[in-house]
Amino acid sequence: MVDGATREVWLHRALFVAIALILLFWRLLPLPIPGLSQCGEAEGWCRFTVWLARMPGPDFLLCVIFAWMMRRPDYLPALLIAAVVLLEDMILMRPPGLWTALVLIASEFVRGRVALTRELNFGVEWLLVAGLMLAMLVVYRLTFAMVLVPQPGFGFAMVQVAWSILCYPVVVFLSRYVLDLHKPAMGEIDAYGRRM
Repeated sequence: MVDGATREVWLHRALFVAIALILLFWRLLPLPIPGLSQCGEAEGWCRFTVWLARMPGPDFLLCVIFAWMMRRPDYLPALLIAAVVLLEDMILMRPPGLWTALVLIASEFVRGRVALTRELNFGVEWLLVAGLMLAMLVVYRLTFAMVLVPQPGFGFAMVQVAWSILCYPVVVFLSRYVLDLHKPAMGEIDAYGRRM
């Protein structure tokens, strides 16, 4: 018979996989991008909408990984993160393994400092996540540059990181108040009896 704590861990892991698959499906949807030819009398507004539709969106999966790692790192083992992000690499036709390795390194960096991040207020946590996202972008682009692989413009990539940083509080809010994912209290133990 499975106890409540173990069941909760496995339910959250299944929920994480479901969220990742939904986000991946959303990214694969062929959503129409309006063209300038469709602009009518409201030229300025229409041009802004076209520009906004062509900008990259945030990386919600990365935000979910960081938000969950800050709160309950025991819910996301390294192997699960690697499998989900590697699947995303394959489906989105990115170089397999590079982004996965960066996400895994960053998430393990957060896991190794879980005692410190438990005490952080949200502003400092947000700055830490923003710094990690920027560092991941720089390493990713430097790796591409070293092997002379063509890549999108730096501004394009920065817009995606900026959107991800801005969406992080929304993901944290939804994780906390919809999924009831909170930071462990002092002295709380995990499903295996280890202090968190």
